[in-house]
Amino acid sequence: MRFIPTKVHGVLDYVVGIALIAAPWLFGFAAVGGAAVIIPIVLGVGLIVYSLFTKYEWGPFGFIPMPVHLVFDIVASLFLALSPWIFGFSGEALNVWLPHVVVGVTVIIVVLFSQPQPQTTPRAARA
Repeated sequence: MRFIPTKVHGVLDYVVGIALIAAPWLFGFAAVGGAAVIIPIVLGVGLIVYSLFTKYEWGPFGFIPMPVHLVFDIVASLFLALSPWIFGFSGEALNVWLPHVVVGVTVIIVVLFSQPQPQTTPRAARA
């Protein structure tokens, strides 16, 4: 049932990281300030950093095992999805809190379908 290869998951990590950093401006809530703006930026930077250190095709400094990376993804995504209620901005306009919930839930779904280990090819096949 886990059909998303780590190679694809890695690309999504960097795309989502950049999108989270840009989210306050993409969705027009940068002027709101506070936690609504800070949380996606911090989580986007964090996602990019721990992706750089993950042992998969897109991790140049790989030492974090992929299963640990997936746990980080789940924890960060739950935090993102629940942040409007944790920090009290769920009463703001839809464009402020909905991106937090949608991206958080979507990443959790991606994690549930992501392979927990990179595909390796035998040495003889690589030679």
